[in-house]
Amino acid sequence: MLTHSTMARAVALALAILAAGTAAAQDSAAAPAAPIQRVEITGSSIKRAEAETASPVQVITRDDLAKSGKATVAEYLQTLTSDGAGSLPTGFVNGFAAGSTAISLRGLGATSTLVLLNGRRMAPFARADDGQKTFTDLSTVPMEAVDRIEVLKDGASATYGADAIAGVVNIILRKDMNGTIVKATAGTSTGYHDNNQARAALTWGRGDLDADGYNLLLNAEVYRSNELLNKDRRDRAWIGHGDLRPWGYALETQFATGFLSSGVPGANVTGALRNPVTNAYVFLPGCAQLSESVQADPKVCVAHQDQWRSMQPQIDGYNLYAKGTWRVNGDLQAYAEASYSKRDTSSQLAPPTITPTVSFPPNAAYPQGLIPYGSGSTAILMAAQHPQNPFGAAVRVRYGAWDVGPNLREANNEFSRVIVGLKGQVAGWDIDAGLLHSQSELELAALALNMGVLKAALGDPSSSFFPYYIGAEAKKNPASLYAALAGTVRSHSTTRLDSIDAKASRELLRLPGGMLGLAVGVEHREEKVDNPSFPGSENGSINQNYVAAKGSQEITAVYAEVAAPVLPALELSAAVRYDRYNAFTSTTPKAGIKWTPLKTLALRGTYSEGFRAPGPAESGKESQSTGTATATDPVRCPNGTPLPGASAADCQASITAIKVGDPNLKPETSRGVTLGIVWDPFEGTSLALDGWRIRRENEINPLPYNEAAALPTAIRSDNNLKDAHGVVIPNTGTLLLTYAPYRNSSYTEIKGVDLDLKKRLQLGAAGRLTLNLTWTHIASWLRAESATVKYQYAGTHGNCDTSNCAGTPKDKGSLTAAWDRDGWNVSATANYRADMQNVLYAGARCASAFADKSPAPNADCRLASFTTVDLSVRYNLSRQLQLFGSVSNLFDKIAPLDPLTYGGMSYNPMDASGAIGRYLKVGARYSF
Repeated sequence: MLTHSTMARAVALALAILAAGTAAAQDSAAAPAAPIQRVEITGSSIKRAEAETASPVQVITRDDLAKSGKATVAEYLQTLTSDGAGSLPTGFVNGFAAGSTAISLRGLGATSTLVLLNGRRMAPFARADDGQKTFTDLSTVPMEAVDRIEVLKDGASATYGADAIAGVVNIILRKDMNGTIVKATAGTSTGYHDNNQARAALTWGRGDLDADGYNLLLNAEVYRSNELLNKDRRDRAWIGHGDLRPWGYALETQFATGFLSSGVPGANVTGALRNPVTNAYVFLPGCAQLSESVQADPKVCVAHQDQWRSMQPQIDGYNLYAKGTWRVNGDLQAYAEASYSKRDTSSQLAPPTITPTVSFPPNAAYPQGLIPYGSGSTAILMAAQHPQNPFGAAVRVRYGAWDVGPNLREANNEFSRVIVGLKGQVAGWDIDAGLLHSQSELELAALALNMGVLKAALGDPSSSFFPYYIGAEAKKNPASLYAALAGTVRSHSTTRLDSIDAKASRELLRLPGGMLGLAVGVEHREEKVDNPSFPGSENGSINQNYVAAKGSQEITAVYAEVAAPVLPALELSAAVRYDRYNAFTSTTPKAGIKWTPLKTLALRGTYSEGFRAPGPAESGKESQSTGTATATDPVRCPNGTPLPGASAADCQASITAIKVGDPNLKPETSRGVTLGIVWDPFEGTSLALDGWRIRRENEINPLPYNEAAALPTAIRSDNNLKDAHGVVIPNTGTLLLTYAPYRNSSYTEIKGVDLDLKKRLQLGAAGRLTLNLTWTHIASWLRAESATVKYQYAGTHGNCDTSNCAGTPKDKGSLTAAWDRDGWNVSATANYRADMQNVLYAGARCASAFADKSPAPNADCRLASFTTVDLSVRYNLSRQLQLFGSVSNLFDKIAPLDPLTYGGMSYNPMDASGAIGRYLKVGARYSF
C-alpha cells in the first residue's frame, strides 16, 4: 500500500502536469489519417492495430535515447524506475562479472529479466554474476543502431520461455535506412577533467525494399572511457574514501586493511610478525612511506583501499552490426543479421594478501577443499634466518604485497550473433522463421601469487628465492623473484546459444469486437557454458579461489496465443507454452483482459506464470564459486554488539562463502498479477497506473550469509575470544570461510505500483513542451527462507547476499521535460531514489555505527535520498548537421555517504553520477 508521503508526492506531480493545459491539442490532430499498420508488441506474437495491450509495456524511442545524453543502452536502462537491486553498473569493478552491465527489473536480479535483441535471445555473458546468475550483457548492444526498446513489465514465459519472471527488455534495432549518418561524441567531468570518454559511429543504408527489392544496413561504432581511481575524488567529501574517521566512523571500515582484530592484523603494507613468546604481532618499520592513511596507533600500520582501487574501469571497444533484407516475392522476405562486439575492460583493486584462505574442490591432500594460509598448520611462516625476523624462530607473518603492485583485473569480451530467416505471408498466415547462432567469449586476467614460491621465499633458507624482503625493504628483491612470485593468470570462457524457431499468426474469425487472432510457434535451442577457473586455483597453489561453471542444456518448446475481442470494448487474451528441458518440463500459461468502457479509458489486467531453469553455475557438477558479501558475524558480534576482544569490523564483516553446484535443484517458478488503468483524460494527456505482484517460489539461492556464518562447519582463525575468566572460547576466531550451499528456498514476493504520466503542450510560436513522469513504488519485497525465517527488504539496504548491496528503495521516480522549437530540443530529467534504512533487512539493527557506537550514517540509521538532474540540448544547424551536448548531474550533487555498500567506496554504486560529478558531453551528427 502506498504511504501517505509517497502518494502525496506522486499526486502532486500528476496534478501539476495535468493542470498544465487541459485544452492542448495533440500533435496529430490535424494530420491526415494514415493506413492502419499491424505491429507486433513485446510479450505477444499476434500482430495488431493497437499498440496498447493488456500487459504494461514501456516504449523507449530512439529520440528518447538521444535526448537522455546517455552513451550506452545500459546507462539508460539503469535509470528506469523499474530497475532495482541486482543491476550491474559499469563501476562495479570488484564484482564477479566486472566488465559487464545488466538490468534487474523489480530487483529480482538480472537472471530473472529476459533481454532480447530483435525479439530473440542472445548468448549470455560468459561469467555468472555472484558466481551464480547467468545474464545478458547489455554492453554488446550497439547504441546507434537501436530503433526502440520495449520494456514489458509483467512475465512473458508463455511467449518466450524461461527467465522472464520479472519482465522482458526487447531491444529492437533499425530495420532499414537509406543514406549515411556519422556521429561523434566526447565527454569529460567538468570539475576534474578526467574519466574522459570518446565515441564515434557510422551508419549506412542502401536500397528500397519495394522499389529495389532489397535493403542493406551497416553500423559501426568505436568507443573509449578512461579509468577513474577512487583517489581522484579525495576532495569530493567522503566519495571514494576508505577512511571515514573525518565523518565520525571508526578506523576499521570494510575498506581498511592492517588494523588489529582480536590482536591479529589484516593485510598491511609494512608486514607484521607474530612474537612467538607473547603471540602479539609487531609491525615492521616504514609505515609513513608506504601508507597514505593517518595512523591512530604508532605501533600499527593501517592503509585504505582508495590508495589503489578503481572507481570506473578503463573501457575500450567497438560494435559492428549488419542487416540485409531481400524481397523473395510479393509476400515473402529473406533477412540476415550479423553483429560482433569487442569490449576490453581493466581495473585495479588493493594488492593481494600473502595469507588468503583459498577454496577449491576437495582433494586427497585437502579433503575440506581449502587452505587457510594465515592460520593453523598451513600458515605462511617467516624463517628464523630471514633478515627481517628478529625473533630467532619461525614466525607467522601478515602482509599485503604492495610491492607486486595493485591487483590488476582484465575482462576482454567478444560477442557474436548471426541470424538468417524468412518472414512474410503464406496461405493467409504471417510467418517468421529463423536460425540463430550466438556466442560470447571472455578472457579474464588477474594478478596471482604463486603460493609455493611465496612460502619458500619467506620460510625456506635453502630456496633460491630466499629471502623475500617485504614492506619498506622490498626494493632489495631481484626481478627474478617477482618473475616467479607474481604473474598474470588467464581463463578463457565461452557461452553458446544455437536455436531454430518459427512462428505464425493470423486472423481466424470475426467476433463482435473484431477479428480473433491466433499465433502458434515452435522453438528448439541448445545452450552451452564452459567457464573454467584460473589455472592453479584447482589446488590452492595460487591466491585465487576456484570459480568455475560448466554445463549444457537442450530445450524444445511449443506455444500458442489467442487474442479475442469478444465485445467492441472487451478483449481477452491467453497464451500457453510447453518447454522440455533435459531434466524437467514446464507448462506456463498467461491470461489478459482489456476493457475499454470509454474511448479514453481502458482497464487492463494479466495473470502469468513463469520459471527459471537452474543455470550451469548452480546445477553443474563441476561448478563452484566463492562469494563475499557484507553481513554481521553472529558469533563475534551477536545482536549487533561486538564481544570483548572482537571489533566493530566483525559487525560489518566481509563474509566469504563457498557455493557448489547441485544437480538436484528444481527450477524456480513464479506467478504474477497486474491490474491497471490507462486513461487519456484530456487531449495530449495520458496516464497509466498499474499495480503488480510477483511471487517467485522454489528460489535458487545460497544460504543467507548471516546464517551461513553461524554454521558449526564455518572455518575460523585461531584468534579465539576469551570469556570473563580468560578462558578461550573454542571456534570464535575471525571468520575465514563458510559454506552457503545452493538450495530451493521458499519464496520471494514483491508488490508495487507503477505510474506513467505524459503531457504534451502546444505553445504556439514558442514550440512544444512534453512532460513525462514515471514512478515506481515498492510496497513489499519479502523473501522467505523458511516458514519461520523471513526478510523484508523494501526500504532497506538489503538484499546484500544476492545483489551488490545497492539496497531496495521504496520509491524511484523520473520526471522529464522536453521543449522543441524549430531546430532546437532542450530536455531536462530529474532522477529520484528514496531514502533507505541502513539495515540489512527490516527489523534488524543498524548495519553501521559511528566510532562512539551510535547508529550511522545518522541518528535514525537512514541513508539519504538522492536526486540528480540531467540536461541535454540539440540543435539542427541544417537538414544534415545536428550539434548536441548534455550535462549529467547538472547541479553536481554529491552522492550520499553509504558506509555499508561494497559496490562503491562509501557511496551507493547506483549513485555513481554523484560520485563522478558533473559530466559534460558534446558531439555532432551529420547525415547525407
